[in-house]
Amino acid sequence: MGQTLIFAVDFDGCLAEFDFPSIGEQTSKQKKLMNILKKLQDKGHKLILWTSRGEPALQEAIDWCEEKGLIFDMHQVNPFTKKISGPSPKIIADYYIDDKALEFGDNESRDRTLFLLERLLDE
Repeated sequence: MGQTLIFAVDFDGCLAEFDFPSIGEQTSKQKKLMNILKKLQDKGHKLILWTSRGEPALQEAIDWCEEKGLIFDMHQVNPFTKKISGPSPKIIADYYIDDKALEFGDNESRDRTLFLLERLLDE
């Protein structure tokens, strides 16, 4: 294996349908995501549960994932990287999996995001 990658994964909307504070049903694509994450972890990559859920809903999500065989390396924190500066609440990860994310990495994704945001200005 090459470089160890770190994935910060949101819960509601990604691993299960959004039904907060309950846990929603799981679609076939969410099941597929969960299976891929398990395989990535088996290859040595790190998984961090990165969610807005606080207690007790956070623990319920952790338990739900574990019952399905997905055991995160960490929850809400990332001890796998050195801190660049002082304390920060942002998780440092190679990839963020979130149902509310707008990608802004390459020119194509930047164009898509800017187009969407400009459309919101027109509403």
